[in-house]
Amino acid sequence: MKHFFHKGKDINQPTFLLLHGTGGTETDLLPVAGMIDDSASVLGVRGNVSENGMPRFFRRLAEGVFDEEDLIFRTRELNEFIDQAAVRHGFDRDNVIAIGYSNGANIAASLLFHYEHALGGAILFHPMVPRRGMDLPNLTGTPVFIGAGTNDPICKPEETKELAERLERAGASVDIGWENFGHQLTHSEVQKAAAWYARLFKGELK
Repeated sequence: MKHFFHKGKDINQPTFLLLHGTGGTETDLLPVAGMIDDSASVLGVRGNVSENGMPRFFRRLAEGVFDEEDLIFRTRELNEFIDQAAVRHGFDRDNVIAIGYSNGANIAASLLFHYEHALGGAILFHPMVPRRGMDLPNLTGTPVFIGAGTNDPICKPEETKELAERLERAGASVDIGWENFGHQLTHSEVQKAAAWYARLFKGELK
C-alpha cells in the first residue's frame, strides 16, 4: 500500500496509523497527528480503492452502504500491511493507535471489529458501524475515542451511539466527543482527542 513512515522523537510512544477520508491521501492527517502528539512515530497509508478517481479504503454500493465483501478483504489487507510495515520500519506492532476520519475511521473500526490485536487504541472521527450481525473479538481495555457531530448528516448520533455500545460490549473503553457541527473534522474535536490521548497515554491532564 502507498504510504510513508516518519520515526518519532520518542520510540516509546505509540505509532499513529493515519487513515484519510474519501478523496484524501496518506499525508492528510499529519497536522492532526502533530496536534495530538508531535513526538510519536507516524505511518500514513493511502487507500487502495478508487471511487471516481478518489482514494478510499474499501468500496461502497451507495452513500452509507458498504460493500461488505470488499470491506472484509480490505480490512485483512490493511491488517497484514501493518504487520509488514512494523517489520520494515521497526516500530512496535502492539503499540499502534489508528487516527481515522470518515472512510478512514470506518476501516479503523473494521480492524477493531475483525482482529483482536490489530490496534492498541483508536481515534475515530465521524465513523459508522462497519458491519452488523457479527461477534466482535475481545477488546478488553482497548481505548477508543469517537469524534462525532450532533447534526452529522452521514454519521447520525444514533449510529455513533450504536458503534460505541458495540465496542463497549466487546470490552473496549469508549469516550465520545460531541460537537455541534456536521461531518467536517473540526479543530475543537481534535483538541478533545488530544486531551483524551494525553490523559490515557501520557498521564497528563489537559
